Amino acid sequence: MLKIKALFFACFLLSGVFSDCLASSLAEQWSRVSLPTYSVSAQSIGTYNAGCISGAVSVPINGTGYQVMRLSRNRVYGHPDLKHYIERLGQTAARQHLGSLLIGDLGQPRGGPTLSGHRSHQSGLDVDIWFLLSNEAASRLLTFSERENWNAPSVLAGQSDAIDFRQWSKANVKALEIAAQLPEVDRIFVNPSIKRELCLSHAGQDWLRKIRPWWKHDDHFHVRLKCPKNNHYCQGQEPLPRGAGCDAALAWWFTEEAKHPETSKTPPKPLVLPLLCDSVLRQ
Repeated sequence: MLKIKALFFACFLLSGVFSDCLASSLAEQWSRVSLPTYSVSAQSIGTYNAGCISGAVSVPINGTGYQVMRLSRNRVYGHPDLKHYIERLGQTAARQHLGSLLIGDLGQPRGGPTLSGHRSHQSGLDVDIWFLLSNEAASRLLTFSERENWNAPSVLAGQSDAIDFRQWSKANVKALEIAAQLPEVDRIFVNPSIKRELCLSHAGQDWLRKIRPWWKHDDHFHVRLKCPKNNHYCQGQEPLPRGAGCDAALAWWFTEEAKHPETSKTPPKPLVLPLLCDSVLRQ
């Protein structure tokens, strides 16, 4: 408690933007935790952007059809539903000879805000999966150094909105289709140009509804699961709009307003975690 008060006081004295300083201090506390809490049943608490998880499990760094990257971050934890999802997706990718899925960040041992990389991934229900489906990785285990230093290439051409078809492949499309069709998935975030390409090449497909455009996400796709059953403190996102999402709402993403969100004058909301997360952090 003394440490929390000290951080609060330091933010008050030193920061011109109090909410940013306090959020950073909060993230530092959560990033120091190296192990999950023990729980009879895992509980995702709060929202994807302001939450935590009790009873998280780690995903094995090697599995059928997948390998986990960036091990030094220790962001290999999530709800058991997320672990099962990754394993099931990897097995399907292996059966269909898509190569090895390269898994990026899940969440921290107890979720919560991170010091870098994400605003979400806090409640144990988010995972990043690279668009690079490595046939090399499918035939051997990557070294620690490779997992730390390999980069996921963008599937966009230069700084444009055009798809780079040297990086974009049928395997990428199939991986997204498989990922979206699993029933526990709430939505998948991709770059708007990827969504547009899918609308052109796979118009009318039901799974397109779950593929949502979002800033960046040109080198990986971000899977978000629904709140698990009996997780009463988990707050899901608003329901998806009707239709495949290939209409005027998609066109907005290619306007100047969408391309320069930093010009918005709306300040970000301060990060407030559920009270239950305080006890999760201190267990």
